[in-house]
Amino acid sequence: MSARRLVDLRPEPAVEEAVSFEGRDVDEETFLAVLDDAVAALEASDVPFAALGGVGSAMYGRQRWTHDADFFLRDGQDARIALEHLRDAGFATQETDDNWIYKGIKRGVLVDLIFKAKGDIYYDEEMIERTQHREFKGRMLPVVPPEDLIMIKAIVHDEATPRHWYDALGIFAGVEIDWDYLLSRSTVGPRRLLSLLVYGQSNDLIVPDRVVRELFTAIYDV
Repeated sequence: MSARRLVDLRPEPAVEEAVSFEGRDVDEETFLAVLDDAVAALEASDVPFAALGGVGSAMYGRQRWTHDADFFLRDGQDARIALEHLRDAGFATQETDDNWIYKGIKRGVLVDLIFKAKGDIYYDEEMIERTQHREFKGRMLPVVPPEDLIMIKAIVHDEATPRHWYDALGIFAGVEIDWDYLLSRSTVGPRRLLSLLVYGQSNDLIVPDRVVRELFTAIYDV
């Protein structure tokens, strides 16, 4: 009598499709719809947050389009809470780097949850207290103070991303700056800020000579 071969009729387990956390070019309607979903999720998380990046720059001065949304949070714990709310709102999520960033993506729109910017800049209590609410494409969003956004832009600027300096110059031109507060926030990257201020003056932007002199003196002790 021949042995019968047993056949496993159970369905094969589904293979989970890998999610790419690279944003895509999307139309404005899609971007704004996903932005609204992200902001609603972050508000539901009940942790402090504020826009930065291209969206923040657009709210203060330089109107340029962006296909992702960056938000600043206090620390990794807050970012993890926010990430859970993004997941509940239908975003694919990723704890990308526990040192500084988590990501969510939906319909090709990338949302970055940043909790440490280059230069070890944090969304600290002073920044939180000065966070503003401004209009972006018909909706009001929290945005980091203009002075702190200038510092972040000055520090992250490099040859491959010159847009950051131009974003910062747009902020100088677009809103009133608290120059003393800006100086107080320049303990990280003071030479970068000094270079940016002098370049702003060379483009006929209103940057007070006093601010340039004080920063120069603080750096070079002259």
